[in-house]
Amino acid sequence: MRTISDIEGSFDLHNGVKMPYLGLGTYQSDNDQEVVDAIKYALQIGYRHVDTASVYGNEEGVGRGLKESGLPREDVFVVSKVWNSDQGYESTLRAFEASIDRLGLDYLDLYLVHWPVTIKYKDTWRAMEKLYREKRIRAIGVSNFMKHHLEDLLETAEIVPMVNQMEFHPYVVQQDLLDFCFEKGIQYEAWSPFMQGKLFKLDICDDLARKYGKSPAQIILRWNLQKGVVTIPKSVKTDRIKANADIFDFELTNAEIAYLDSFDRNERIGPDPDNFDF
Repeated sequence: MRTISDIEGSFDLHNGVKMPYLGLGTYQSDNDQEVVDAIKYALQIGYRHVDTASVYGNEEGVGRGLKESGLPREDVFVVSKVWNSDQGYESTLRAFEASIDRLGLDYLDLYLVHWPVTIKYKDTWRAMEKLYREKRIRAIGVSNFMKHHLEDLLETAEIVPMVNQMEFHPYVVQQDLLDFCFEKGIQYEAWSPFMQGKLFKLDICDDLARKYGKSPAQIILRWNLQKGVVTIPKSVKTDRIKANADIFDFELTNAEIAYLDSFDRNERIGPDPDNFDF
């Protein structure tokens, strides 16, 4: 079990880059003052990791939030992703330039292939490797890649992905994929850790929440981190952004982690990486 100490803690990627294990997700955050204020507040209370994507349509707002926070650029781990319609070698290079222009940055800390578009992701990865070698990106990775996608990519990749960002919560644990990634040195990362709120309508965390004096959301996030999984809960509300970071004064037992693992039933809230059409 990895040490989960405080909001400034991180996991080491296989190239030595430190990736903060708690971040602010910005999916469905509007590209206006809403996302600017959310980022400024999160950074003010100690977050040092912000996740966006070109398809979210809010990279300009994210960039404003980063700039207005007043923090040095190197203090914040910034992530974006290349969208499916931009995949391919030359188009990925162009998409990257467009993203950092919108963000107002000179480099990204992490750039991800958003989905495994079958006939394109290998060429996309070659472009990512080029950008990484040119030090335009500190780490490169993928998102929504199942084991067979990773095995296929690794047949030709010169650089092993540093990260795989997946839908991850007690109803879709995918322990085999998690184990495969750790075996290959690929950091696992969770998107939609709360199943877009669906988990709160269940009672699977209620006993643990009472035991530790925490909310079900805090229990889930703590479970994420103790599983060795980076997590990026999305919120634009200051009380929730703050509460999502209040997870460092308790520790789940191995039995409690196994209990939450036991709900795995491959039930997704998002698209299936093996069957998507966008």
